[in-house]
Amino acid sequence: MLGLALLLAACASRPETGALVVNDKPADDATTHDIMIATTRERDERPGTYFNGERTQGLDYAEAVISVPPSHKASQIEWPETFPGNPEKDFVTRSAHYIDSQAAFRNRLNQRLAKLPGKDRATFLFIHGYNTLFAEGLYRFTQFVHDANFPGVPVLFTWASRGKLTDYVYDLNSALAARSALEKTLNDMVRSNTQGIVILAHSMGNQLLMETIRQMSPQDRAALFRKVETIVLASPDIDIDVFKEQLRRIGKLREPLIILTSTDDKALRFSEAIAGGKQRVGSYADDKELADLGTVVLNLTELSGPDAINHNKFAELAQYAPELRSVLSQRSLGAQSTSGNGFEQSGTDLKSFVSSTAQVAITLPISLVTAPLSLVTGGN
Repeated sequence: MLGLALLLAACASRPETGALVVNDKPADDATTHDIMIATTRERDERPGTYFNGERTQGLDYAEAVISVPPSHKASQIEWPETFPGNPEKDFVTRSAHYIDSQAAFRNRLNQRLAKLPGKDRATFLFIHGYNTLFAEGLYRFTQFVHDANFPGVPVLFTWASRGKLTDYVYDLNSALAARSALEKTLNDMVRSNTQGIVILAHSMGNQLLMETIRQMSPQDRAALFRKVETIVLASPDIDIDVFKEQLRRIGKLREPLIILTSTDDKALRFSEAIAGGKQRVGSYADDKELADLGTVVLNLTELSGPDAINHNKFAELAQYAPELRSVLSQRSLGAQSTSGNGFEQSGTDLKSFVSSTAQVAITLPISLVTAPLSLVTGGN
């Protein structure tokens, strides 16, 4: 237990302050991504920091433009050795500013959507996990948006994680305290001019997402699911019994949840140890049981991740987003898709589903299990 805690504590750089100092050095081959931000974090006046790990009442908003270097390697975050970094080699901040109100946030979201071609008028919401500093969540989301080549408007929901291993309980309470704020953000996205919403939650962020959906009114929940195209739960740090109760309360979904699991996730082992030995959904050993709950399970155990603790394997999948979207769009095995908002579609018959899944499995050492048909490929 102690060895695992030390590994977790030492596994990443910790850009607590100054990571978002603006860099205006030219870099013609770098790619910029404009990230909208909704947060329950407290504002931080230290230069290049913007938000810290303490809680604030209500919601705050911001926007940041992050540059990805031309030498970027998929799934990686090229952190500067010193800030503000070198845009030829590092992730750097090009601009950042606060947004003063919820109305201004909604207006800005619609302004950005209006500039996109109709097929690309989608939004992508990311909810980070435990032990995550503000800059870490922002840069990780930028990496995923970049590697997935997402064409729409990315929105980061960042709750008040202190970014400290010892503050697990504080982080959990911060996540739960952010439920109403996330609900407000989801409702704003639904009522915007977006044509489709993709949601990706990681680790403890899944607890926040599921509890928020659970508490929504039936009317708001139905409106959300009419616009949601995909919900991905990456390494969910949720007690398996709590997850089952959440699904019972939420009821039947228009599209099944996609769960990314890995039985070698060391962070979730740590979570299990301090939670009385109860398995977490993200490291649950019985894929079929999860699939029988009406989910699609991608088991990533055989996939190498970008970190030593195997907790960020979802970052590897961004570069394969077109292939995975093609396969997962067929998961209903005969249902017609109603999307068409910039997310790749393909055939829906059983034969093409098996064929496409096998092709992805050649590229990726993953196992896929779906219900009502149980289909396992890749590592088996």
